[in-house]
Amino acid sequence: MDQPASDNRPPAALSRRQALRLFGGAAATAALAACGGATPTTAPGGAASIAPGGTATAGAAPTAATAARPAGSAVASAPAGGTASAIRIPASGARLPTERVNFRWIDSGDLKALFYRKYFAAYQGAHPNITVQYDPLPFTEIQKIVPLGVQNGNAHDVFQLPPNVPPGQAVREGWAVPIDDIVPNFQQWKANFPFGSFVDGVHVFDGKAYTFPLTSNKRYDTLTFYNTELLGRAGYDPGTKPLTWGEYRAAAKKVTEQGKGQYFGVIFGAKSPARLAAFVRNLARMAGTPAGSGDISVNDIDFRTGQYAYTSAGYLAAIDLLLALNADGSVFPGSLSLGEVEARSRMPQGVAGIILEGPWNIPQWPRENANFQFGVASQPVPDSGTPLPLTFFETGANQVFVYAKSPNKAIAGDMFSYIGSEEGQTQVVIASEGNLRALFPRANDLAQESRQLDLKASAALKLFQEQIRTGPAPVIRNPDAGQVASELKALKPDFGEVLQGLFSGQLKDPKAAMKDLQDRAGAELERAIKATVAKGAKVSRDDWKFANFDPTKDYTQADYEALKR
Repeated sequence: MDQPASDNRPPAALSRRQALRLFGGAAATAALAACGGATPTTAPGGAASIAPGGTATAGAAPTAATAARPAGSAVASAPAGGTASAIRIPASGARLPTERVNFRWIDSGDLKALFYRKYFAAYQGAHPNITVQYDPLPFTEIQKIVPLGVQNGNAHDVFQLPPNVPPGQAVREGWAVPIDDIVPNFQQWKANFPFGSFVDGVHVFDGKAYTFPLTSNKRYDTLTFYNTELLGRAGYDPGTKPLTWGEYRAAAKKVTEQGKGQYFGVIFGAKSPARLAAFVRNLARMAGTPAGSGDISVNDIDFRTGQYAYTSAGYLAAIDLLLALNADGSVFPGSLSLGEVEARSRMPQGVAGIILEGPWNIPQWPRENANFQFGVASQPVPDSGTPLPLTFFETGANQVFVYAKSPNKAIAGDMFSYIGSEEGQTQVVIASEGNLRALFPRANDLAQESRQLDLKASAALKLFQEQIRTGPAPVIRNPDAGQVASELKALKPDFGEVLQGLFSGQLKDPKAAMKDLQDRAGAELERAIKATVAKGAKVSRDDWKFANFDPTKDYTQADYEALKR
């Protein structure tokens, strides 16, 4: 349970036995300390056609050699430095064009680009008349390009939504079309997905599916990534035992002192509000505040009470830790001017000892600096008490949409058919060397059996398995709650922006700032619920409270059924 609100210190020491019991023991920490080999990375953002064989070229057209391959029989090997797993393009039954076509796909790149570059290369080999233009770009660019493309009537055939555009808004405004009539044998294909993959208000609107998850979202983005040389010099090894909050702060201070202005204890991509929000949210959740994380309608809500958790002891203690790191002088100067991509790209340069980040760094960093030695461990754990697992709900990740005015919908459906198959999901995991997790359990098993996964990635996946539990989702309990998610308006300033204000010193009182945020968030949720009810939905604030929620256990379909009795 949360500590009393008057005591915002992080919960004194977590025993080694407790830590290793929750976080994987010696086997996991040994694997976490191992160094993985160099892996392929995403190319810089910009238009890139995918040439057969996995090489990105500017505007490359299919060659005579690829044109001679029988349709549906292409095999693409991995790009240089990658794993040698083959992707075979099956015939889905889609009616594909026979004329020359330029098919455009835009998303945020990173780990999924490792799969898509290989897949699009194989696809072009199978269909020489189709050139795939793949644009893996930062969300700052997607936020400009996708809305402008929709406005001008020339958006990419398939696109990832900007973070500030909820799926419901994109559907209402006619950006996308349902995939029910695009994916061949849709109902059979859909039936292979696990519970939670097609949720009203997330993937499904007015009874039609508009998107599907490429991967599982059973992961968190505040793993401890550390420079083994700098941490070792300071006398710390997070791979042997997770750092407690106190040890994390002390290690950051010691590294900074030893750096003498050349390097610092920690670095943040604090220009991205979401990074500071993830820091506070995830540390607070493990310290005893099991708040939700996911779409806008569940972020930072404690499902035991149905109320926002911004003023809880856990959240305030995590904010105190963030500000203490800054006050100690342990934060890399200029972190507020660094986006998350910029911050994590600085780590291989040796500018900081620790960054709390996601698994996408595991294949990226060796590519940037093959000599950089780093470890991966659990995020910092509370100083006392047994850490809680993090709560998530499996609605998947990395969703894309089909542009309503695309003339190439059949190609999109053909691609989706493979990507959402067991074989396609297995190849997603293999191509990312285990840094992405498939929705299908069997696909994860097949990828592990292939023996092509990076040791650090496998260890991170084990941490996710041990530290994360499936939590409740209002939209699964009551589909009408999905309409509330579509109705909600983003707060200004939001959680991350308030944290930026505190971090920069523009805001002086964390308690007052969090009380204001909690009041605004609660009022907006109430407003959105009332507006949704006025449109005919049957939903109430009680749909966000789950009396039978135990954050130490997975919340199952049986638990949802129990609420109805």
